[in-house]
Amino acid sequence: MLPADERVRFVRADRWIGYPRAVQAVEQLETLLSWPAKQRMPNLLLIGPTNNGKSMIVEKFRRLHPAVSHADREEIPVLVVQMPSDPSVARFYTAVLAELGAPLGRSYRLPDLEQLVLGLLRAVKVRMLVIDELHNVLSGRGDRRREFLNLLRFLGNQLRIPLVGVGTHEAYLAIRSDDQLENRFAPFALPRWDAGNEPGHGLADTCSLLASFAASFPLRRPSSIADPTTARYLLTRSEGTIGELAHLLTDAAVAAIECGEESITQRTLLLADYTGPTQRRRQFERTLT
Repeated sequence: MLPADERVRFVRADRWIGYPRAVQAVEQLETLLSWPAKQRMPNLLLIGPTNNGKSMIVEKFRRLHPAVSHADREEIPVLVVQMPSDPSVARFYTAVLAELGAPLGRSYRLPDLEQLVLGLLRAVKVRMLVIDELHNVLSGRGDRRREFLNLLRFLGNQLRIPLVGVGTHEAYLAIRSDDQLENRFAPFALPRWDAGNEPGHGLADTCSLLASFAASFPLRRPSSIADPTTARYLLTRSEGTIGELAHLLTDAAVAAIECGEESITQRTLLLADYTGPTQRRRQFERTLT
């Protein structure tokens, strides 16, 4: 019953849709977080195509375990750090300091920077370190790539906490290039959604996902989109990633409010201000020529 502009803002906000594979990923992260400290901790590699819900899962888990402020200290159980585009050890340590809110004015020698980061991670009682965009490690030179992979082993051994890598298939290739790391990082895949019968991301699960999306939008009429025909159409148009699907449905819900339809229908899907990934690339390439 809110005004249209308020409902449009709500539609465009981030939302958590707990589809089965995402719930399984959060449960796996919970298991790792409660793992008793030992010399060789289990790690996880969350991999999938770009825009397929990896960062949303990590953010959901981080919100479940927020930082806690005490009178004399702060505890950060789950620390999320983005892998720098230039995968050097020094830049990674600097990124960790930035996420911890530590001052960055001084220039440290690498050994001092290393001890500072380890000390702060212990001081704030980090129990899990999540490294997003881990596939960026492949953009480094061979020696830097090897140095960073060695760093992952070092951090796991020193801190005795689980490490979680998040990235595309290239992140798996980077980890697989090191036999010891490959044995430590268990892969957890988030495949593209399709119209097949594969459990977790097939047609039946897509219909369930669409029903959850439809229920989350503040529209005044029900949206009947959780059927196989509509699911196939939406998967084709969004090219099978949950991020693109959410973008398409969000634009359709906004169109439904603005045109007065108040429901996601074939008309509002056509009115949606949405262009799929392949078409966006083609439009951009045409502008270059």
